[in-house]
Amino acid sequence: MRSRPVALVTGVGRRAGIGAAIAARLVADGWTVACSYWGAYDDRMPWGADETRPGAGSFEVEANLEDPAAPRVLFSSVVTQLGDVQALVLAHCESVDSGFLDTSLDSFDRHFAVNTRASWLLMREFATRYRGAHGAGRIVALTSDHVAGNVPYGASKGALDRLVIAAARELGPLGITANSVNPGPTDTGWLDDSLRAALVDRTPLGRLGTPADCANLVSFLCGPDGGWLTGRVLTSDGGLS
Repeated sequence: MRSRPVALVTGVGRRAGIGAAIAARLVADGWTVACSYWGAYDDRMPWGADETRPGAGSFEVEANLEDPAAPRVLFSSVVTQLGDVQALVLAHCESVDSGFLDTSLDSFDRHFAVNTRASWLLMREFATRYRGAHGAGRIVALTSDHVAGNVPYGASKGALDRLVIAAARELGPLGITANSVNPGPTDTGWLDDSLRAALVDRTPLGRLGTPADCANLVSFLCGPDGGWLTGRVLTSDGGLS
């Protein structure tokens, strides 16, 4: 009997979040899924933390990705518990609104530590440990093109896109693909009624994205049919952009 491949999905902190939808979809696709989360982030955000964990994966690890040692510790925990990782999905983020003139140094550094540095370290850890079949390795990172009014978030995600493109080029010989997915505005509980209505009105398909929309694309990229697509920043936003 063939064993289920292992995927690590970061940022699975809330049941309404994209990370939880991705984890659940990969489980349905036949993956064994490890999830990481950081409860302190949700606690300080307006939506707050869920009373109970999403339970979307087979193994859950709390990891503060602002700590540069966390990616190595996280991978060691997952590999010890489940075995070698075949797919890495980066769904974690630091996202606190601030503009060009009012962003603090601490906030700027935290965004880049979590969204950019941790993602690089996780991808590097994945690549150095990868033992799967050539062409079966997968990296998928969630990104965003929003930057005005959310400067440290958008800037750190832009840097992440460049890292993913570099990974596609440099890790391709190891048999690993790397892509970014920009899901556009996704209704996970952070939108107020006026912003939700404005975004729906601007979207040609007449609705906002759902976590399942992003999970469907990530499912394709992680599966065998996504093996010839690499080095791309894919926008999946109902035509909003």
